[in-house]
Formats: sequence, C-alpha cells, structure tokens
Amino acid sequence: MPAESGPPASNPFTADDVAAICREQGWLSGESASAMAWCATAAAMLGPRAADRDALTARLALVFRYDAAAILAQPEHHGVLAREGAREVLRVLAAEILRGGPVNSDRLKQIVAALKQQLPYRSREIFLPLRMALAGRAGDGGMERVILLLEAAEGAEGLSRVKSARERILEFCAALD
Repeated sequence: MPAESGPPASNPFTADDVAAICREQGWLSGESASAMAWCATAAAMLGPRAADRDALTARLALVFRYDAAAILAQPEHHGVLAREGAREVLRVLAAEILRGGPVNSDRLKQIVAALKQQLPYRSREIFLPLRMALAGRAGDGGMERVILLLEAAEGAEGLSRVKSARERILEFCAALD
C-alpha cells in the first residue's frame, strides 16, 4: 500500500465518539465489548484523517452503507473505470479476494502484491479501482482503512451488518456488467 508521509496526524476522536455517531446513524444497538473494541479501532484508523465529526461520519458511512450500483452511477467514478487497465485490475482483484480469507491488513498487502505481480500497473492504477470497489470511493489513502474495518466489524455484537470485502467485490462486479 502507498506509504503515508509525514508525522502521524493527531486524533481528536475516541471510541465514544465513534459509538455516538454509530448510535445516531442506527449502526450500533448495544455497547458490547466487541462493538466498543471495534469503535476504538475505527476511531484510531479513521479519526486522524477526519477533519471534523461530519467527515468522520462520512467515513463510517462507507463501512456501513454499500450499494455498488449507486457507486457506479457517480460521475467521478466513470473516470476511474475509463482509466487504462481499471477493469483488468478489478478482475484480478476479484479473483484474489475470492481466493483467500478475510481481508485484514496482511491479506490486503498480499492482494496488492499479487496485483502488482500480475499486472503492469502501479500505485494509482491499482488503488483507485480497488478503493472504489471495496470502500465505495476512489478517494485517498485513507480508504484502505475503511476496507480494513469491514472484516473487523463482522463479529462485533451490536453493530449493524457490514458487507465483507468478498460480498462487496461480488456485488460490484455484478453491477459493473
């Protein structure tokens, strides 16, 4: 994954902030230990990249709301799909996700390494379609953090159901054709 440069950003958000947003949005129905642990992870991963509470809410929405047809209907994503190799990246990405287990940090690194090994593309050509298909927005490097929160949310009692990377890539590919 692309390296993040500069000193780590400060994080004004806590697990309680994430839990409050999730409750307000209807994504959290209880405060189990696993849900609060996920909220702490989400705060640590998304908080430093969120300028304010609205930005954090928008990033969390990418975890809980996923509609491939709506993603593909957004004009800014047409440009991503029109880029050379984008569909080839998506094809290999889908095969890699479907071949392995949950997409955690190590697995995402393996997937990116496989994409780079199998395709003649690098950073931007790989990450824009990957982010769009799995996070729902091409965005910046922070979108990988959204992807990493998907599988972690699966076992958290009290959180709304989150579509896994596997479910998202299947839905995305089905909507693409």
